[in-house]
Amino acid sequence: MARKYPLERLRNFGIVAHVDAGKTTTSERVLFYTGMSHKIGEVHDGETVTDWMDQERERGITITAAAISCDWTPSLNPDRTSKEHKFTFNIIDTPGHIDFTAEVKRSMRVLDGAIVVFDGVAGVEPQSETNWRYADEAGVPRICFINKMDRTGADYERSYQTIIKRLSPKAVRFQLPWGSEENLKGVIDLLKMKAYTFEGDMGMNVLEHEIPDELRAEAEKYHGELVERIVENDDEQMSAYLEGNEPSYDELQATLRKAVIANAIFPVMTGSALKNVGVQRILDAVVDYLPSPLDLPPVLGTNPKTDAEETRIASDTSPFCALAFKLQTDPFVGQLAFFRVYSGTVKSGSYIFNASTGEKERLGRIVRLQADKREEVEEVYAGEIAAGVGLKDVKTSHTLCTEDAPIILEQIVFPEPVVAMRIEPKTKNDQEKMGMALKKLSDEDPTFKVSTDDETLETIIAGMGELHLEILVDRMKREFGVEASTGKPQVAYRETIQNEAEAEYKYVKQSGGRGQYGHVKIRIRPMKPLAEGEEVAKNVTREDHFEFVNSIKGGAIPGEYIPAVMKGAKEAMGRGLVAGYKMEDVTVELYDGSFHDVDSSEIAFKLAAINAFKIAAKRANAVLLEPVMKIEVTTPEKFMGDVNGNISSKRGLVEGMEDRDMVKVINAKVPLSEMFGYTTTLRSMTEGRANMVMEFDHYAVVPPNIAMEIKKERGIKDIEVEE
Repeated sequence: MARKYPLERLRNFGIVAHVDAGKTTTSERVLFYTGMSHKIGEVHDGETVTDWMDQERERGITITAAAISCDWTPSLNPDRTSKEHKFTFNIIDTPGHIDFTAEVKRSMRVLDGAIVVFDGVAGVEPQSETNWRYADEAGVPRICFINKMDRTGADYERSYQTIIKRLSPKAVRFQLPWGSEENLKGVIDLLKMKAYTFEGDMGMNVLEHEIPDELRAEAEKYHGELVERIVENDDEQMSAYLEGNEPSYDELQATLRKAVIANAIFPVMTGSALKNVGVQRILDAVVDYLPSPLDLPPVLGTNPKTDAEETRIASDTSPFCALAFKLQTDPFVGQLAFFRVYSGTVKSGSYIFNASTGEKERLGRIVRLQADKREEVEEVYAGEIAAGVGLKDVKTSHTLCTEDAPIILEQIVFPEPVVAMRIEPKTKNDQEKMGMALKKLSDEDPTFKVSTDDETLETIIAGMGELHLEILVDRMKREFGVEASTGKPQVAYRETIQNEAEAEYKYVKQSGGRGQYGHVKIRIRPMKPLAEGEEVAKNVTREDHFEFVNSIKGGAIPGEYIPAVMKGAKEAMGRGLVAGYKMEDVTVELYDGSFHDVDSSEIAFKLAAINAFKIAAKRANAVLLEPVMKIEVTTPEKFMGDVNGNISSKRGLVEGMEDRDMVKVINAKVPLSEMFGYTTTLRSMTEGRANMVMEFDHYAVVPPNIAMEIKKERGIKDIEVEE
């Protein structure tokens, strides 16, 4: 089966936003206007295509990223039936709630562009900033869409200014709303200098008009600003413009496309998805300004055999290379592995090489996705997104390729969980099924971790928030039939060191026959992040939150025992000295030691390293760290004093306040341990009129008096270390 449309007519993009900004509503309009659905599903009715999980429809929020493939012909094209003008869209509708932020992060890794949706009343909200940061990290070109302009209190200019101040000064007005609130009629295109209305059934027909006289002066002012921002990206056009010659519309459009792809400009569009205003023009902008796979540099990876950097060009004739970015359990076909093809093609039934594990697997079937519906295909091509059936050992971030041209693409790095809770099965029958269910759910979601408490042997689950864990426990019950009891949520504390310290430990055991001998001298210090462009030295092993430096000279310790020392140090970090939590961000340097020709062994050096690390950590001022959350509270002014006082009582720091219509918005940072049940407290304090959104910000040192309380709660005495 040949490729449907040429590669230059393919667009892979995501729709991202803060929760409740109208992202899923926008996605539903996209499906309707592209002909993928014949009825628009509404979030408030629980009938959307992209929010297909039971929990999503019940709660009215997006939990999992949904992939959709559809075709689009630009809305102003007079011949909308011709295949020559059609484009293929692969769209991912991502969650907006902070607890499901991993879905946004992994989606950004495989997308070529994004539409970032904002609420026309609220403007930029906390999760908008996090999503924007993920897009910056992945270098994803963006189009901004200020949605909900039909809402009471909607203000395009204020929302635009929040984008400029809080996200990027590279944003520029590309459209203006024609009217607002209940008088919203359409949009004004500041590049083409035309007005558009959306008439007929569900706003299906896009009609072009001259700009109304009362808006012409404002449109001309912002048209001039837009043109100036565009010509700044092209020296020839800049020179002509300064001489009084404005480039043609086609020339400006071509330059704007290059600037958007280079992340030099973020066009800001507007409308109302719910009232069917402006969505088709956004899809036109995706065609005009977001990149096809051909517009982006070749994907970079490493050859696992030679460790040399290699690239893969987006072409059907290049060797096959794809990245698995998401796993999903399907009740009918088993595990689905979503992958993005960067180069080459792959057919169903063929064998593929998993470069991350070094194993070959058979790709049983390939399906293209319409949220929860499947369309089987024989072959997928460069640039496309699909899902494979039958790939048992594939995990998120694994690279799939051909065995004769292996490559490993850069892995997706996920945030660490911040909330944990105990879980236990209700019956013996549930006990057998629970392990399997937890494994499948943790394979699907890299921010969901399962572990066993060494002392109590209880199963501990950890995730990004209370809602995250609640949803996963609910999924265990519905999808896997596992009934489980859970304890109350616990904060995922961490430990680290604040100073540098040295320690020496000699492990000697002699009990008849061959003895044990291991002697190490180590130096530990807080781990520093790598500077931009800095490479890791040859004698350094660097992992997430841990660094090991081998400074042994002259064979004081033979090379075969060095990995055992590193293993011992890592194991010692698994249980910290303050309250028994995992230690992070420590550099361990092995600088001296000694060995015995007969008695030395790997286990002896490992045990010596464990004890030396404990001694050094005690000397290096080990401290407890806690997750601190960034919160945004929206409250009527009369309750502002009470809310501020309550935040301060929770060890919170109020960082700023702003006005938003008739309410006050308070921005603060508060430790997560103080935030359990806060929504209920806030509602009772404000007659149910205030609301709050929260996201993880950073880890901070716990005050000594609080650290003592945590120690007492865990029943931990000072850990004795033999020196």
